[in-house]
Amino acid sequence: MTQHVRDIMTAAPVTVEPRTSVTAVARVMRDENIGAVLVTEGEQLRGLVSDRDLVVRALAQGADPDETTVVSACSDDLVTVSPEDEVGRVVRLMREHAVRRVPVVEDGRPVGIVSLGDLAMERDPESALGDISVAKSNR
Repeated sequence: MTQHVRDIMTAAPVTVEPRTSVTAVARVMRDENIGAVLVTEGEQLRGLVSDRDLVVRALAQGADPDETTVVSACSDDLVTVSPEDEVGRVVRLMREHAVRRVPVVEDGRPVGIVSLGDLAMERDPESALGDISVAKSNR
């Protein structure tokens, strides 16, 4: 039986506007216990920012996190999939583009996100990555 992205994606992804400060985004990630948020303008997807992006593209550059907006730290050249795409397609795209998360969009609007953890839980829930993906946060 063919499995689709909608079957494994995390629905209703957390989003922020491009002018949101790096500090505010970091707090959202902490409060939601997530490692990435989607950057949207209105309902349209504009980028994705991970916790690593915040560190490497903003903090390590010496930027003031209260004054720096997330748009300067996010990836905007995104690979996306549709909820109707087969899971195999998202796996191929992750490999091809060396990305850990892929936004799921319908009509330009983000409706979900697929992460390596989602795939690990689906394909091999007994793996180390699967175990880590479902483990309670240590915060």
